[in-house]
Amino acid sequence: MAVPERVQATMQRLGLEGVNKPRRTPSHPTKSHVVMAKEGNVYRLKRFGQQGVTGAGKNPKTAAQKARRAGWKARHAKNIAKGKLSAAYWADKVKW
Repeated sequence: MAVPERVQATMQRLGLEGVNKPRRTPSHPTKSHVVMAKEGNVYRLKRFGQQGVTGAGKNPKTAAQKARRAGWKARHAKNIAKGKLSAAYWADKVKW
C-alpha cells in the first residue's frame, strides 16, 4: 500500500526519510524528536521527548542513571505497551 499524499506532504515538510523513522527536531520549542508512525493502515505524526533533556541512555553506567532509566520505564510501561502510535513507545525506543 502506498503512503497517502497528505502523509507524504507532511513527511516532506518535516524532513522525514520514511514511515517509522524518527528524526531530531532541534528547532522545535518543546519536543526533541518527531516520527510519522504507522501501524496497520493508520498514520499518525508523533512528537516526543523533552527538548534539551538527555535520558539515562541505552547503557547507563552509574547506579543513579540505572535507577532513572528504570523509573522512567516503570512510569510509562502502560503507554509504551500501546505500540507504535504512542509517543512513549518512540521515546523508549530512541531516548531510553
